[in-house]
Amino acid sequence: MRWRRQAAELIKHPLAANAVSLYWIQIANYVLPLVTVPYLTRVLGATGWGLVAFGQSFASYVGILAEYGFVLSATREVTRHREDREKLGEIVAGVLGAKAFLSVAGLAVAALAAWWIPIFRQNPLLFCGAALLAVGQAASMIWFFLGIEQVRMAAFLEVLGKAVGAAAIFLLVHHVGQEWRALAVQGVGALLGAAACLVLVYRRVPVKIPTPKSVREALRMGWTMFLFRGSVTLYTTGNAFILGLFVAPRYVGYYAGAEKISKAFLGLLNPVSQSFFPRLSHLVQHARDRAARLLRVSLGLMGTGSLALGLVVFALAPTLIRLILGPGYTEAVPVLRVLSLLIPLIAVSNVLGIQWMLPLGLDRVFNQIIFAAGILNMALAVVLAPLFAQMGMAWAVVTSETFVTCGLYWSIRRCGLDPILGWRT
Repeated sequence: MRWRRQAAELIKHPLAANAVSLYWIQIANYVLPLVTVPYLTRVLGATGWGLVAFGQSFASYVGILAEYGFVLSATREVTRHREDREKLGEIVAGVLGAKAFLSVAGLAVAALAAWWIPIFRQNPLLFCGAALLAVGQAASMIWFFLGIEQVRMAAFLEVLGKAVGAAAIFLLVHHVGQEWRALAVQGVGALLGAAACLVLVYRRVPVKIPTPKSVREALRMGWTMFLFRGSVTLYTTGNAFILGLFVAPRYVGYYAGAEKISKAFLGLLNPVSQSFFPRLSHLVQHARDRAARLLRVSLGLMGTGSLALGLVVFALAPTLIRLILGPGYTEAVPVLRVLSLLIPLIAVSNVLGIQWMLPLGLDRVFNQIIFAAGILNMALAVVLAPLFAQMGMAWAVVTSETFVTCGLYWSIRRCGLDPILGWRT
């Protein structure tokens, strides 16, 4: 009864409004691509779709360098100074300057690396499309609005920009050889949404020019979160790219199609996690008992919701593959069933790690676990992908995520900060 009462109070809380707004972003990030995936898998075939997935995964690697974990570190910093307009202006300037610097550096390194990657060497336009998509992904301004806990308009603009990119796929991608266009138009759409959000930001804070000092401060502030986000990419969004280094593009297509579907379902829960983060960051500093109670509510919502979604995906895997990917993708069914295990695993690890350990300042321990999981995933992929293709990659990911979830909880217990069974005072 107590848990129900807390959940009922939460529905009336501003957190709920932010969660609803963030659902729109999840539609753009996870559900909206499922509108284009059935078209691309049929128009481009398994090989062409595999090339698109490979490019998207590569863009995630480059984009994560330019984004640098600011969606967490800058959100936390904005939350701490949201009443100080001048300080917010300095934060925005530093983050934008850092992103510009990292984007240029990341693209330069990526261009050199592309010559060593057979898929890009044979498809240079695919690399150009992936580079544009990477910049678009890194340009997001949602971190600022998460920090001030006013997400609605920013969510609308980001979704609108990505919807424009998705619509352009139907207009500009018609046959094999146009895979690069599918990447490029998504990048342009993301940039349009980010530009509109930037206009809203500068209606709230003074415009300041990035200085070397502000850029250095932003890089210092985001370093630990960059390690986290980069390590996460090693065993999440970068897997299609890793797989493409060992097997033919059509096998990448099987894996990526199943991964898109599982992430779409997981994305239904992400707004809950994101909307709790800034509030828990605040409560941990001022009222840890209240923070623990709120975290237990979050764990209840995320745990039960993710378990239900995981069971749905496992049971309906053949139907989902047939409807979304189309005929000729039956090899993706067992992949989707394995990846359905990720939904409850990731949901619980997000609560324990992002919502609890980061607000408590346990960044170092958190990053050590995530980095170890990334290395584990890479090692398993090198062994399993050449032998078992898409199924090997799927089991590598699930094993790594299981390691993360167990490692986070063990670390919290060891530190005496378990919010479920109590902590040392």
